[in-house]
Amino acid sequence: VPEPDPQRSGWRARLPPANELRKIVPLAIMFFCILFNYTILRDTKDVLVVTAPGSSAEAIPFLKTWVNLPGAVAFTVLYSALANRMAPQALFYTVLSTFLAFFGAFGWLIYPLVSAGLLHPVAFASKLAAALPAGFAAPIAVCQNWTYSLFYLLANMWGSVVVSLLFWGFANEVTTVSEAKKYYPLFGMFANVALVFSGQFVRYVSKLHTSLPAGVDGWGVALKLLMSAVVASGGVIMAAFRYLNVAVLKEDGSGGAPSPSGKLAPKKKKKPSMSIGESARHLASSAYIRSLATLVICYGMAINLVEVTWKSKLKQAFPDPSAYSAFMGSFSSATGVATLAMMLFGRFVFRKWGWGTAAMITPAVLLGTGVAFFALCLTGNTFAPLLSTVGLTPLMLAVFVGAAQNIVSKAAKYSLFDPCKEMAYIPLDAEEKTKGKAAVDVIGGPLGKSGGSLVQQLLIFGFGSLAASTPYLAVILGGIIFAWMGAARSLSGQFDAAMQQQQAAEGSPEAAADTSAKAKAR
Repeated sequence: VPEPDPQRSGWRARLPPANELRKIVPLAIMFFCILFNYTILRDTKDVLVVTAPGSSAEAIPFLKTWVNLPGAVAFTVLYSALANRMAPQALFYTVLSTFLAFFGAFGWLIYPLVSAGLLHPVAFASKLAAALPAGFAAPIAVCQNWTYSLFYLLANMWGSVVVSLLFWGFANEVTTVSEAKKYYPLFGMFANVALVFSGQFVRYVSKLHTSLPAGVDGWGVALKLLMSAVVASGGVIMAAFRYLNVAVLKEDGSGGAPSPSGKLAPKKKKKPSMSIGESARHLASSAYIRSLATLVICYGMAINLVEVTWKSKLKQAFPDPSAYSAFMGSFSSATGVATLAMMLFGRFVFRKWGWGTAAMITPAVLLGTGVAFFALCLTGNTFAPLLSTVGLTPLMLAVFVGAAQNIVSKAAKYSLFDPCKEMAYIPLDAEEKTKGKAAVDVIGGPLGKSGGSLVQQLLIFGFGSLAASTPYLAVILGGIIFAWMGAARSLSGQFDAAMQQQQAAEGSPEAAADTSAKAKAR
């Protein structure tokens, strides 16, 4: 929150200075619109893939491994080539307009063509399905519904490209360190407000099919409205970006102002990147970084195992795309509200109990809610008579418990897990911070995301479906979370010791001697 300005009185003293407002307000508008779109795209990609003809939630692990990963590599190569040839502003417009053009075309052109029986090779996919074992149904569906797979890829890349690369890259260039300290935490709160609003918009649009005449494709109409909102919001993003570059930065002599060549002057040196081999060697040589990477890998695997199984139940409960989309809209809004509440709780946890307790809460939440969800999947029919008295079925109870599990887990991740991960780098020296973060980002993040998908793919091939694999998924989830807790416990001790050493090094010789004596006493 901005500090009061002693030169201004009353409520005006609480407002940021005018020169900061001219910069922060357009950035906040950009951030809101980007995350508004992100929620719409994230919900829509799941609806398309899970409810597509011949498809199910079992297609998601194959998409993450065989579509998202190659797509990310290809984009990285293309983006690097464009960055060498284009000014930053032109690159921003080019990348963003490409995304918006595809999403607009998908709603108004591609999906209607698919609905008319064009574009998708249904007959060829049917022949493959008849010739191959049942375990190949998911990868066949990925190929059959290739336009949906492409939508899934670009919707997924919106988060990494537009949010992380374009927005934060631009924001870090045009804001000073003091401005970032004041306003970036507010951006985090703003992100969850956008999540609530966009979730309600998705829910509203998805329920419009109830007022449409008979014979009208309700989901097709909803998709046009959703993609139109994405394009319109993208126009606002471009307008705010244009305003910042033309009306603000050219008049601002501070860092980040455009140079005469039209390029933004860099304020910071880029951190050196590490290859996969270098990252692996660094992980092998540092117990501290290994423990931190284990946290990241285990989270990615655990949330993936539960989430895909839940989405398979969700399709059973809501086979109609509009109904599925409406539920996902409510889910997104609930996630935003829960995360806002957990952020306030997270500050209390860090202040009251410290890093170690905060790091254990996320795996504990995932373990408790995951056990409850898988128990319902395996034994839900036992409670069918009792549930019928309150108007519920075992399937709907599993859907609601799975939704609660995902909401609480994501809220714990954003409010506790992410801050814990970033705080763990604080006591490291500058070289270790750079190399350690590069190692975790290069190996930990991708391995966590793809590891869970690979486990599910092996089980699908082995047992024919996720439903048949549920008992094994539950056991694997338990093993992953216990490994996560062990790594968190180990890292907590290492973190406390490293913090004491850092404080002793920054303090007096007496403090250092006192810290050394305490360490020996242990």
